[in-house]
Amino acid sequence: MTRRELLGLGAIAVASMKTYARAATTTGVKALVFDTFGTVVDWRSSVASEVAALAKQKGFSIDAAKFADAWRAGYGPSMNRVRSGELPWTKLDALHRMTLDRILVEFKMDGLSETEKASLNHVWHRLRPWPDAVAGLTRLKKKFTIAPLSNGNISLMTDLAKHSRLPWDVILGAELVRHYKPDREVYQSAADILDLAPSSVMMVAAHLGDLRAAKSVGLKTAFVTRPLEYGPGGKPDLKADSSVDVSATDFGDLAGQLGA
Repeated sequence: MTRRELLGLGAIAVASMKTYARAATTTGVKALVFDTFGTVVDWRSSVASEVAALAKQKGFSIDAAKFADAWRAGYGPSMNRVRSGELPWTKLDALHRMTLDRILVEFKMDGLSETEKASLNHVWHRLRPWPDAVAGLTRLKKKFTIAPLSNGNISLMTDLAKHSRLPWDVILGAELVRHYKPDREVYQSAADILDLAPSSVMMVAAHLGDLRAAKSVGLKTAFVTRPLEYGPGGKPDLKADSSVDVSATDFGDLAGQLGA
């Protein structure tokens, strides 16, 4: 046998071992729960598109992508205000509105009516899915119970599912336990509400911090890369770490790896 043939057999053996290990890791998984903003839907270009349209209509000259980034940058700090007790439990819609009111001043978008502000705040209910999302979720739904596990409030997630045709079986998330991810209560709630052991639930996300937190509660984890989440100059997570059980390039790839 030649060296090339031996190397070929070695590569096949390694691939087979990886496939076996992945199958062993995912055995018993009955439900997939998904981070939504950035993993299922493209928040940045969706928000920027609507902001640009409104700015044009009102005669404002702004960088809509920077506006979207600034709005998203308020996401973590606003939830920390709830987590620390500075604010009582507050729905994400209301946290988004607090950030919006501040950045409208910073970007000099003055003179919007209350109706216009409320409509703009609800852009988060109208985000577009990534191109592979709906088809991939539809495949996965045939084998698993699928649900969002998001920090978005239930009305937001319901509207988003309607708008983007996301085929969820049920909507789970932060509002049900009045904790925001990465608090462990959110991940545990997915297993509790579905009457499953944590190891029978797989968290799917494009963000390693989310997966690490899910893993610490006992959930299985799947990493799906979203290279353009933060735009062409952004710095998304691109490489799996030890918190990841399955790594996929998109939802179609994930469905294939999970046998859906």
